[in-house]
Amino acid sequence: MQALSIRPYEKTDAKAAAALFYASVHQGAQGHYSPAQRQAWAAHVPTTSNWHRRLAAQITYMAVQGNTLAGFMTLAPDGYIDLAFVAPDLIGKGVGKRLYDVIEATATDMRLPRLHTQASHMARVFFARQGWVVLAEQSVLRNNAELPNFIMEKSLNMLTN
Repeated sequence: MQALSIRPYEKTDAKAAAALFYASVHQGAQGHYSPAQRQAWAAHVPTTSNWHRRLAAQITYMAVQGNTLAGFMTLAPDGYIDLAFVAPDLIGKGVGKRLYDVIEATATDMRLPRLHTQASHMARVFFARQGWVVLAEQSVLRNNAELPNFIMEKSLNMLTN
């Protein structure tokens, strides 16, 4: 198994990240969401240009193993984690944890008071293991399908002087 490295997003990552997102929704989330829900969530692989705009607008870290994208995670300036995806064959192998540790360290360096997200069923379990709490369960309507998710947050307990 090749070593996993974490690095900042580069424009050339957009196509692989879009494909990983699509695969993660359709394969990785199949135990939690119906085929209709997964189709509503990701009807097709996002276009490279649209995906680049979305990833470049945030602080985005990529997990790379050899020359293969293993996962990615984003952080908005207000502490919102918009995207957190791992290649389906690498789920549960520490990729998400490595990405998350970098995201939390970045947020701490930015002196953010908290992190927050709207987590899928799978992400809810992952974030709970990192000390996050569920504030509410909600259902989001996307392409005529109800997608349940969880509003979650984690206080970063910043010490003030």
